[in-house]
Amino acid sequence: MAVGIVGWGCKLPRNRIKLEEIAAVWGADAPSYKKGLLLYEKSVPSPDEDVITLAVGAARNALKRSGIDPRKIGAVYIGSESHPYAVKPSGTTVSEAIGCSHDVHCADFEFACKAGSESMYVAHSHVKAGEMPYALGIGADTSQGAPGDALEYSASAGAAAFIMGTEKVVATIDFTHSWMSDTPDFWRREHEHYPQHAGRFTGEPAYFRTTLGCANALLEKSGMQASDFDYCVFHQPNGKFPQRVAKMMGFDINADQFKVGWLTPWLGNTYSGASPIGLSAVLDVAKPGDKIFMVSYGSGAGSDGFIFTVTDEIDAIRNKAPFTRPQLDENKRYLSYGEYTKFRRKILRNS
Repeated sequence: MAVGIVGWGCKLPRNRIKLEEIAAVWGADAPSYKKGLLLYEKSVPSPDEDVITLAVGAARNALKRSGIDPRKIGAVYIGSESHPYAVKPSGTTVSEAIGCSHDVHCADFEFACKAGSESMYVAHSHVKAGEMPYALGIGADTSQGAPGDALEYSASAGAAAFIMGTEKVVATIDFTHSWMSDTPDFWRREHEHYPQHAGRFTGEPAYFRTTLGCANALLEKSGMQASDFDYCVFHQPNGKFPQRVAKMMGFDINADQFKVGWLTPWLGNTYSGASPIGLSAVLDVAKPGDKIFMVSYGSGAGSDGFIFTVTDEIDAIRNKAPFTRPQLDENKRYLSYGEYTKFRRKILRNS
């Protein structure tokens, strides 16, 4: 029985802010950020956009493609580190908004930036086990960076949703693997508004060791190598990290194999949505028979890996919902730093 993705969708805000706009306020050198992090601009949610609204938009696009009755969905999982409520689930609101029945299992996942792939992993597992015909996994974030901190140059917003099922599967999930360690490279304690990070420590002992640990184990499990894949997607905290890890794995960073799913230079780091949104962009253009390699990353630290094979079903549904790349490249509205801080509630009006 083939199990995998039967519908996918993405939702990105239209607002953007350029790195120069942020750097000018803090007296920073924007070209150094561009060169060092390979970042140029990032998405910014409007005041009425949050994880729930972005998740609803992405899920509705996934439903348009799948064509299924949302009442057949047995589980709705949302992975995020910026859920609107500390105590109240996002999943119940999303489930109601997209027309699921009340007989659905809802859970909000959190594992830094891999919470989105975590939701996909569990949704796939439930369908594979025969517990339900369909399950929905979503990665969404409206991530925060403290004013003047390095994270402010990358923390952005977006969502991607994937419906798992067994009928009319557009991309089978052939292999999965997860890898983790207790590596405290990034954290936010209770009642703190902004996360903290361990600077360069987030690279070598955290992101690269974890990502490579999962990726190499996934290749060993599948008996495949980088040249066997048409596309690869890695977690994208900035433009440089996924480029470097892909090159270390033997993928061609100058070809579509890597570039199609590499969005962060123009999108920013969407945290739980980063690798799922990259996968969404790949599925928008992938052809039957294509192989896709995806490895997420979340601080703390862990990675989830997937190997997908695209099927003949994809051509029948791909045009039924908005593509990812046009949402990224078109109809953009650039904000001043003042507008950005107001939208992100970094400054509040006295009442």
